[in-house]
Amino acid sequence: MAPPASSGIEEEIAVDRDGYDSSNATKTVCELTAEVETMAAHNVLEACAQTNTVDKVVFTSSLTAVVWSNHRDNPTSHDFDERNWSDVNLCKKFKLWHGLSKTLAEKTAWALAMDRGISMVSINGGLVMGPDVTISNPYLKGAAEMYEDGVMASVDLRFYVDAHICVFEDVSSYGRYLCFNHVINCNEDAMKLARMLLPPSDTSTPPLSFEDTRVHPQRISNKKLNKLMVNFDGKFQADCSAD
Repeated sequence: MAPPASSGIEEEIAVDRDGYDSSNATKTVCELTAEVETMAAHNVLEACAQTNTVDKVVFTSSLTAVVWSNHRDNPTSHDFDERNWSDVNLCKKFKLWHGLSKTLAEKTAWALAMDRGISMVSINGGLVMGPDVTISNPYLKGAAEMYEDGVMASVDLRFYVDAHICVFEDVSSYGRYLCFNHVINCNEDAMKLARMLLPPSDTSTPPLSFEDTRVHPQRISNKKLNKLMVNFDGKFQADCSAD
């Protein structure tokens, strides 16, 4: 697998951020951040294990803990779903620090939950589209590759909240749930996302172009969450799922 490299879409939705590639010292800081997040996950689950009033833990993770593996190089393989995990060594090799942090933290949480008998479910969200999302979001490292592989997904903040409430309240919820309600897999969507992420005054904001008409097949599935939320009384239901 080739490392995440600059391309047209990557320039548009910014993945080559200052601080990831500049020096060994910075890389050490990024890896340390992953360790801190992993320890934080451990501490939170340990605290829950020691608290009798905690009935269920909803652990917030990310799609970046799912999609970064060699599985993505095989277009004939099944869609990415809750069974998939990002490859830690691949994340380290290609400096995918967000994926590394989320993968290690979630695996640590699951290990402790199973060891201590904690009822836990996880929400693996796409790029959360709230009022504060910007071009500097670390989720976007490797955005070009996610886009081309059909796994570049986003989730409306309000739907994201609904999903958390649903998996907490539903006694039948279990395991992991991939949470998104839009897949960016065509040039028009990619351009619109770029324009949303860049500041209005940014002169580098790309013009909307329809020259590239390719649609990359969606290769990520949120069927499990959709089935759970079918009767949930929320306002923002998922509008996309793999066939």
